[in-house]
Amino acid sequence: MTSQKTEMCAPFVIPADSYDRFIGRFLPTLAPEFADAAGIRAGMRTLDVGCGPGGLTRELVHRLGADSVAAIDPSPPFVAACTDRNPGVDVRRGAAEQLPWDDATFDAALASLVVGFMSDAVAGVAEMARVTKPGGVVAACFWDRERMPVLNTFWTAAAQVRPGPDTDMRRLGTQDGELAALLRGAGLSVVTAGSISATANYADFADWWTPFTFGVGPAGAYYDALSGKQQDDVRRHAFTLLGEPAGPFTLTAHAWCAVARVPSG
Repeated sequence: MTSQKTEMCAPFVIPADSYDRFIGRFLPTLAPEFADAAGIRAGMRTLDVGCGPGGLTRELVHRLGADSVAAIDPSPPFVAACTDRNPGVDVRRGAAEQLPWDDATFDAALASLVVGFMSDAVAGVAEMARVTKPGGVVAACFWDRERMPVLNTFWTAAAQVRPGPDTDMRRLGTQDGELAALLRGAGLSVVTAGSISATANYADFADWWTPFTFGVGPAGAYYDALSGKQQDDVRRHAFTLLGEPAGPFTLTAHAWCAVARVPSG
């Protein structure tokens, strides 16, 4: 397992629409698979930790109703977007490591594409367990970077222009077994692990490339730090790596997923 202490990362303080066009494209198909893996069903009360603009929150509301869903994120624009898009949901601004809910409040706590960005993933998962009822579910998913073509293509192209460390590849949760080990390390039991998949559709290469210029996440920050020529060179290499698409195309991404139970006694 990688170090339990993950790299500190500032909140994604960007417009929600920018995230929607970048990673958010995958949420309409990723969220149902994640909710299925976690066993989310009618009658449960759930918490979406690191909710972003509300991609998973929307799926939880669809299954459970707004009154049975709560969500939290450190980014003010994301909290505002999640609130607007999911009326009636208890959406709060805050960090996973200090959840503002009482012990044993929820039947399930889920973290989608989040643990690799927590300042302390063990503390974050422990908090998720604390606010979940005994016997309840704690679940996490995070991109399998070797099978996430958007990020993998960008960083491969970037390495051809300005060789350096691929910080995304080192994030906790990107490798097989890391999420399961994280949940076990937080004292959870009956841990099961596997992978889930999601798809995103693009009108053309420009539709794929443009979101990298919005400053979203580590890839966006890396892009902003390049010179104009380097940005053009990364774009050119990425176009080649994707097979020089001339029109619409679809990409499939995979994420590791682990689901556990809060011990009953």
